[in-house]
Amino acid sequence: MTEGSSSAARPVVLVTGAAGQLGSAFVTNLADGYDVVGETRHTLDVTNHAAVMHRVADVSPSVIVNCTAYNNVDGAEDDPVTAFAINAFAVRSLARAARETGAVLVHFSTDFVFSGDTDRPYTEDDPPSPQSVYAQSKLVGEWMAADAPRHYVLRVESLFGGPHGRSSIDRIIHALRTGGDAKVFSDRYVSPSFVEDVVTATRALLGAQAAPGVYHCVNSGFGTWMDVGQEIARQLGAPGGRLVPVLTSDVKLKAPRPRFAALEARRLAQANIMMPTWQDAIRRYLSATP
Repeated sequence: MTEGSSSAARPVVLVTGAAGQLGSAFVTNLADGYDVVGETRHTLDVTNHAAVMHRVADVSPSVIVNCTAYNNVDGAEDDPVTAFAINAFAVRSLARAARETGAVLVHFSTDFVFSGDTDRPYTEDDPPSPQSVYAQSKLVGEWMAADAPRHYVLRVESLFGGPHGRSSIDRIIHALRTGGDAKVFSDRYVSPSFVEDVVTATRALLGAQAAPGVYHCVNSGFGTWMDVGQEIARQLGAPGGRLVPVLTSDVKLKAPRPRFAALEARRLAQANIMMPTWQDAIRRYLSATP
């Protein structure tokens, strides 16, 4: 639904990155309570400051949900200009537009802002220590988002769900269902984020008018990728594929990844927003993708 709708009394939400995994989920799931204006990379160049300012002023949204991101972790090592343009400076433009129009800015960041040199889930109070260009660009984007007086920076991790099915969890599901092999890290710890739960938590934050700032938005609990794969296999019953354990030291990647990347959604809990377990999220996802 766009501006000019007959539901003019409803609050307007502008979603950037509306064709992506998370953005499309917001466009679909917010439509029952908001007039949603979705912008894709083809309709709005978020790296064009003037275009962003003009479009936000034209839409005059109550909320801006920024789902645009440069997610090529290894590619960012060779193309830092693009990574920072999208992950940092575009956020600055959206934050300034939000400040001028009085909108709330919702922006998404990542577990990669941490080094991974720990043995417990990170909380929002832990100091970031990004180890790659991608991670650095995302951390700067968090700082830029704070230029909007009313802002929520939600750190998500290992997103799965939505209509596109290209996540690591989707890869594991496909291999197990079709009789293939799924290589999974046995020593890398994660706390995945189900897109449906991310949208629900975001709506709850907006509805509660919770304090602005950084929130970890992941499903509760954590495990290795092998743990995740074994849980998927258990829930599938008798899958035809198999899980192949891999150590992080065995895989040579251009950009380093945090080994212990699990997050704790402590600030959401303090706002009385409880995230379901990742096992329950996988159950609901599997039931929706037979």
